[in-house]
Amino acid sequence: MQVLKQNTKIAIVAITLVLIIILSFFVVQYPFKPSSKPAPTASPTPTQFQTPSPTPTLRSTPKSSPIQTLQPILTPVPTPNNIELYPGEITQYQGTTLSPIVAVYQNAIAGIQHINQATYSLTITGIVNKTLNYSYDQVVNNHQTYAQLGRIVCVEGWEATLLWEGISVKDLLNEAGISPQATVIIFYASDGYTTALPVDYIIQNNIIIAYKVNNVTLTPDIGWPFILVAQSQYGYKWIKWITGIEVSSTTDYLGYWESRGYPNDATIP
Repeated sequence: MQVLKQNTKIAIVAITLVLIIILSFFVVQYPFKPSSKPAPTASPTPTQFQTPSPTPTLRSTPKSSPIQTLQPILTPVPTPNNIELYPGEITQYQGTTLSPIVAVYQNAIAGIQHINQATYSLTITGIVNKTLNYSYDQVVNNHQTYAQLGRIVCVEGWEATLLWEGISVKDLLNEAGISPQATVIIFYASDGYTTALPVDYIIQNNIIIAYKVNNVTLTPDIGWPFILVAQSQYGYKWIKWITGIEVSSTTDYLGYWESRGYPNDATIP
């Protein structure tokens, strides 16, 4: 009986082996072939059909130079239709038609200066016999006043003729007593602006520092307390908000714009 069971197991194993061999034969003879149909293409996502947004056109904008380095601050000149006169402003002087005050560009390197009259002091320093410090009232009330027609011409292309009234720089220098070695007068403003002109030019042309224009006392936007009336010189020599005058022998001194490339000799041709 036991022998019969063993023979039955052997027979089953043998039959299984035969079936495996037969199946292997068919696999070798008839391998699976890939389908001749192309694989389906995946449907694109909605974003694949969207038209790309056009690249924006970039417009080049000029770089603005810091107000304190290259370009003055400018207030646009009003058109003739909207020009208004200051209270008390005159428009004629000895047969000359005066430009309106507001027709002058308000150039500044650090904005309009608002100086306290109570604490203001005009100093005369440098190679002088004595350093002087004047209050505003001392300058205006204790010195002779001169009236001059002055034509200011700016390198930016505009010009204006106005009536200026002020104190002679020569009179102030005489009070301080300047050294024979003096060759240059340096002017300083409250905003850090500076410029210089030869002593001979200042004296021979009786250059004044004005406190009035067209019969109007200077206001902060015009240049209170004093503006240099630099006759026959371009506008960047017409320094406003003057706080100091220095007598010097430094002939190569360069002021604010001169040190940035403007000619030191600003004589109008």
